Amino acid sequence: MFAELANDLRFYFEVGGYVMPPLVLATVLLWFAIGYRFAALKRGNIRSVRRIIQKYPDGFDRAPRGVIEKAIELGQAVARSNYGDLRRLLDDAFWPLERDIARFHKLIMTIVAVSPLMGLLGTVVGMIETFDSLGDMSLFAQSGGIAGGISQALFTTQMGLAVAIPGLIVGGVLEKRAAVIRIELAQVKDILCTRVQQGSPA
Repeated sequence: MFAELANDLRFYFEVGGYVMPPLVLATVLLWFAIGYRFAALKRGNIRSVRRIIQKYPDGFDRAPRGVIEKAIELGQAVARSNYGDLRRLLDDAFWPLERDIARFHKLIMTIVAVSPLMGLLGTVVGMIETFDSLGDMSLFAQSGGIAGGISQALFTTQMGLAVAIPGLIVGGVLEKRAAVIRIELAQVKDILCTRVQQGSPA
C-alpha cells in the first residue's frame, strides 16, 4: 500500500514538474488553516447569547465548550470587577478571541487565489517544453507527442483547481460563521453593559 502511494506521488511530481512541490505545500497549509479555523469557530452552545447569559448568570459550572461560552464567562468576570469603563475592558478582554476568529483567513484566501495561477504556470511551462520538442518529432508523431505533452501540462492546472475550489467553498463557509460569531460577541458586550448600567448582577 505504501509502495503504491509512493509510486503515485512520484508520478505526480514527475508529471507536474517543479510546480508540484509548491502546490503540495499550499495544499498542506490550506487544510491546516481550515482545520484551525474550524476548531476556533466552534460556537459551543446552540442557544442564543441572551438565553445563555440568563441561564448561567454566575458563570459555568464546567469548562467552556466554545468561543461564545468563553466570551460569556470572560465577560461576566470582567463585569463583576466593577473597575473602569466596562465597554473598553470588554473590548480588551475579547481581543484575543476576535484575533483567533480571524486568524488564517487571509492565508486561506491567498492560497485559493494563487493555486490556479501556479497551476497555469505549470501548464505554460509544460506547453513550452512540448513545442520545443516538436523539432525532434516526425510529422506523424506530432499528434501523439503534442497530446501527451498537453496532458502532462494540464495536470498542474487540474491540481491548482483541486486545491482552490474546495478552499474557496470551505473558506467562505467558515468566514460566514466567523461573521455571525463577531455579531454575537458584540451582543455579549451589549447585554453585559446594559445589565451593569441597570444595576443587575452580571
